Amino acid sequence: MRSVFFAKPDPVELRRSTAGWRQVWVWLPVAIAVAMIAIESTDTFSAENTSGWIRPWMERIFGHINDTIWGWGHYLARKSGHFSGYGLVSLSWLRAWLLTLGLREGWTRRMWRWRSCALAIAGTALVASLDEWHQTFIPSRTGLLSDVVLDTIGGTVMCGMVWLLCWRRNNG
Repeated sequence: MRSVFFAKPDPVELRRSTAGWRQVWVWLPVAIAVAMIAIESTDTFSAENTSGWIRPWMERIFGHINDTIWGWGHYLARKSGHFSGYGLVSLSWLRAWLLTLGLREGWTRRMWRWRSCALAIAGTALVASLDEWHQTFIPSRTGLLSDVVLDTIGGTVMCGMVWLLCWRRNNG
């Protein structure tokens, strides 16, 4: 079977290949991605703690780093992590929805893709919202609406990249 990112699967073949426990494999990457976000939402991955173990490694590579420069670099690295990490979360949601909605017969390829992307972005926004809400209960963390927006933008950009790289030349 061709990758679901390049072609709409045949519903009969997809039904056969994802029957029973194989359906778990469709959604397992989403569960793993959400678990990783939950782990990263703990005190261990607060800005204070990550700075403590990342900075020594960076200083071994680049030499002494001024506190102001380190502050900005660490901030940008954490926000880049939000953007790219949630892009990968969205990709896992997109794959799962493409495979799940691929079972529906009678949908055009464009409808199948749009709905899968919309659900992937919604799933990403939901996980981001729950992550930030969870962080409000941890003294060393802060839940920020701006992070939910950044995370959702990361997921939207990933869906856009799939659209451009995999689907643009393939009618939709």
